[in-house]
Amino acid sequence: MHINPEVFVLLGFLVFVGILIYVGAHRMVLQALDARGEAIRSELAEAAKLRDEATALLASFEKKSAEAEAEAAAIVAEARAQAEQMAKEAAERMKDFIDRRTKQAEAKIAFAEAQAAADVRAAAAERAAKAAEAVLREQMQGVAGADLLAREIADIKNRLN
Repeated sequence: MHINPEVFVLLGFLVFVGILIYVGAHRMVLQALDARGEAIRSELAEAAKLRDEATALLASFEKKSAEAEAEAAAIVAEARAQAEQMAKEAAERMKDFIDRRTKQAEAKIAFAEAQAAADVRAAAAERAAKAAEAVLREQMQGVAGADLLAREIADIKNRLN
């Protein structure tokens, strides 16, 4: 009888598998696979947890960024409004200043005109008085002047009584 070598290989394999089962290798392999599966599960859970934290952190940063942008826009808008208000106030103050200076200038001009008119009147009155004096002095020479003087002196006496 001739036994085929493949049968020996089969018998050797079966004996090997039997020894592994007897020793409990299958339990060790299953435990190792279970441990590996549990490690993978915990790593996946940790990764999911980290992903959730990262997502929450990203949302927080996006929210803070949006708030910062809104705050910056509000600050810029407020600054523009203040600048416009300051410009309006400056324009109003400048207009008031110009109006006051114009009124002061007009008042000075009016005063100068009145002063000049008064000076001209005074000069004209002085010239007229000198001219009248010269005319009266010339006309009141002699008898007519003495009569007028006597008459006026008598008239003053009557007025004083």
